[in-house]
Amino acid sequence: MITLQNIELARGTKLLFASANVSFYDKQKIGIVGKNGSGKTSLFLLLQGLLESSAGNVLFPEKLRIVTIEQEVPVSDKSALDYVIDGCLELKEYQKALKEAEFKQDGLRIAELYDLIQQIDGFSAEARAAKILKGLGFAEKEMTSSVNSLSGGWRMRLNIARSLFVPSDVLLLDEPTNHLDLDAVIWLEKWLQQYPGLLMFISHDREFLDEIVDHIVQIENKELKIYSGNYSGFEKQRIAALAVQQQQHEKQQKQIEHIESFIRRFKAKATKARQAQSRVKALARMQEIMPAHIDSPFSFEFIKPVTMANPLLLLQGVSFSYTDKPVLNNVCFQLNSQDRIALLGRNGAGKSTLIKLLAGKLRIEVGRVTHNKKLKIGYFAQHSLEELDGSASPLGNLQKIAVNEAPGKLRAFLGGFDFRDDMALMPVKNLSGGEKARLALALIVWQAPDVLLLDEPTNHLDLDMRQALVLALQNYDGAVVLVSHDRFLLKQVVDDYWLISDSQVKRFNGNLKEYQTFLLKTDNMEKSSKKVNDKNIKKQAVVLERKIDKLQQQIIELEKLIAELSLNPSKNMNELQEITQQRLVFIKQREDYEDEWLQVMDG
Repeated sequence: MITLQNIELARGTKLLFASANVSFYDKQKIGIVGKNGSGKTSLFLLLQGLLESSAGNVLFPEKLRIVTIEQEVPVSDKSALDYVIDGCLELKEYQKALKEAEFKQDGLRIAELYDLIQQIDGFSAEARAAKILKGLGFAEKEMTSSVNSLSGGWRMRLNIARSLFVPSDVLLLDEPTNHLDLDAVIWLEKWLQQYPGLLMFISHDREFLDEIVDHIVQIENKELKIYSGNYSGFEKQRIAALAVQQQQHEKQQKQIEHIESFIRRFKAKATKARQAQSRVKALARMQEIMPAHIDSPFSFEFIKPVTMANPLLLLQGVSFSYTDKPVLNNVCFQLNSQDRIALLGRNGAGKSTLIKLLAGKLRIEVGRVTHNKKLKIGYFAQHSLEELDGSASPLGNLQKIAVNEAPGKLRAFLGGFDFRDDMALMPVKNLSGGEKARLALALIVWQAPDVLLLDEPTNHLDLDMRQALVLALQNYDGAVVLVSHDRFLLKQVVDDYWLISDSQVKRFNGNLKEYQTFLLKTDNMEKSSKKVNDKNIKKQAVVLERKIDKLQQQIIELEKLIAELSLNPSKNMNELQEITQQRLVFIKQREDYEDEWLQVMDG
């Protein structure tokens, strides 16, 4: 159990917690929620002992293994696989000691270390690490690539893998889904559901929270409030609490009226039976949760685009490759006004590539892209944050594209994105990732695009901002093409899904649940195909495994004998040396067979 008693915590001059009290128990799965700057990450730093409270106590058992995601990846020529395994310092220590014991031919110590490594499942370390990396989207080739060769997003995935691999009693994850695609999010969700210790994670992904947590801790008004149940249950409890002290009834009714109006309009024009019904259900669900966000500081909407003839965008026979790797082949894709499309597909399938082709950010190699000459495209991707002018303020960045507008009007617009007062004048380089993402979206909204191309727009956004974005997109009359791991956003906004697989782009006739089933079925088919192709390999492997097992048993027997003889080394010196030498011969033979086994399994 971890207990916080009357904690007072400040960062600089800002008081985060005042007389905060809460207890966490083994095997609980806890989601941490709260507005940006409320103290979520500071809570994790406090639990790790990296921050000290100015008052109160943090109580927890001795030797508690607390693991979190490292925020930096050091410069390293090690492979991704080795980097993950090296995160387990205990295993590294045992392996180093084992080498020393083998060099000294210390049989008793060798036997002891084998037992210790076995206790932490160290002999299967490589297989376990590879399984985690594969789940997070790493191909086998990337697992053996050096850490230095990986991009920033993949390095963060690597740190997530390392935190999952290391044995822990408490696992603290800060926004673990930010750098993942939908497939990896679904895998991580399943992994965390099986985690045996105390799990605490910060997330703004309500679907992810709902599938994992059994408690929610909300940081609000400098307090830590714990709620039983998942995130949806928390929202209902929060709605009930707000109803007691409801002082913003008019705002609540206006927002609910907005949703009801949208549902009526959508139902009236819905023609796609399954997708339409799925979306209506999602909208009804959103109507229920709206009151939980009545105090949101965000309020904005897209300007109605000018009506244009269809198609707005047309790809005809488009193919695209990166160096020698084909990504898209003979793609035909049409985008019409008011289309709401999400792109599905495994990591590296080409989702972001297709978005970039539509946005004109990549040069077409084969085929053609045509669009209306007056078409205005709003394109958002993670690099959009890097394209902001860091030395200018949010107001200054907006003035660059709104040259003739009065500053008062621009500041009022930025207020809808919670850039108020001094925040509107602060240099962008001093803003957080979430604040930069809000500003990048604000600049897109201002330009009144006819088409929105959004590649993971919710990364770094908190729950209130995600809610505001959903509302704005629901009322947007232009076309949307979206890549996102946020299933709540997809369910609320999307009418059609397109799947990118094997360099092809085809309509996916199903919803997200059916896509999850499709992924599982595809994985099973791949495994089944691999089994058929590996029958001969299996036979060879079995023969080698028997030889390896036999040698391993012989080594164990020799180690037992070495341990007995080591009790009186002076008397048994000759026999001890002979047996130790024989053990080294068996180890060499076993390693040779293991190398042969690896070659067979690699095909």
